[in-house]
Amino acid sequence: MEKKIKTANVEHYDFKDVMRLRAHMNPHARMFNRRRTEHSAHEQRVFATAVKRARFMALVPYVAE
Repeated sequence: MEKKIKTANVEHYDFKDVMRLRAHMNPHARMFNRRRTEHSAHEQRVFATAVKRARFMALVPYVAE
């Protein structure tokens, strides 16, 4: 059984890059889990921080309408 190799290693998520953040969020503006995004624990924490900053700056909604 072969291990799936991840090619898209993201080192930094910018909170101003809304399209990139929304790619990992569902229509209800909730973040996808690690299993779905295939991020490592560190990458998921960086992503969560970027989403929280974008929400605070009103670039991404807290909940979708």
